[in-house]
Amino acid sequence: MSHHWGYAEHNGPEHWHKDFPIAKGERQSPVDIDTRSAKHDPALKPLCLCYDKPASRRILNNGHSFNVEFDDSQDKTVLKEGPLEGTYRLIQFHFHWGSSDGQGSEHTVDKRKYAAELHLVHWNTKYGDFGKAVQHPDGLAVLGVFLKIGNANPGIQKILDVLDSIKTKGKSVDFTNFDPRSLLPGGLEYWTYPGSLTTPPLLECVTWIVLKEPISISSAQMSKFRELMFNGEGEPEELMVDNWRPAQPLKNRQIKASFK
Repeated sequence: MSHHWGYAEHNGPEHWHKDFPIAKGERQSPVDIDTRSAKHDPALKPLCLCYDKPASRRILNNGHSFNVEFDDSQDKTVLKEGPLEGTYRLIQFHFHWGSSDGQGSEHTVDKRKYAAELHLVHWNTKYGDFGKAVQHPDGLAVLGVFLKIGNANPGIQKILDVLDSIKTKGKSVDFTNFDPRSLLPGGLEYWTYPGSLTTPPLLECVTWIVLKEPISISSAQMSKFRELMFNGEGEPEELMVDNWRPAQPLKNRQIKASFK
């Protein structure tokens, strides 16, 4: 059953609970990362981002963001270690951004937002496929990377160069040989906590790994994101901006840090 959800006043995050009651659940995302109460856990391992043979396939405007999709039929691009047990395969990445440069991230750090946030979505290979993985509390591992305004980012530029061809909902083009390592910061220190998808169906199946160090993006690059459309071709135009969910209550969860 498909529900028409979005980010506008009539169908935005404050309405999602009507169709997806889990929106008021115990481990919803994103959250505010309070650096004072995040606890250093010496048992947390360094992340292993084994992105040796990334096989990107296409880029798609899904009417909420755009996804860069990967061939996840083999262990070509995997995330391991850190807070995780087992191996997680990269299936897609996408971004969330605002209508202005300082207002786009989903997670906040001490209530402070970044310009945008990148989510690299991986599923636990022990469940066989993505659809089965999302039914389990340890089904997905999402790597969150903050974007802050600064120098132009060559990795992001490769994506921006094709956005004009997926302006409206449902459009896609082939997008091969993209290396997601070009979107990672130099340091991989992270916060981690148990959470959910930040878009419907909001399933509570995600181990969140949010990197402390942001990557840079220029204002001009950021404005290119805002030229995309939520609408399909021929429908009334609606600029794709502010496609983020506000921070949700932490409830009984502890945010752990891989660093002191």
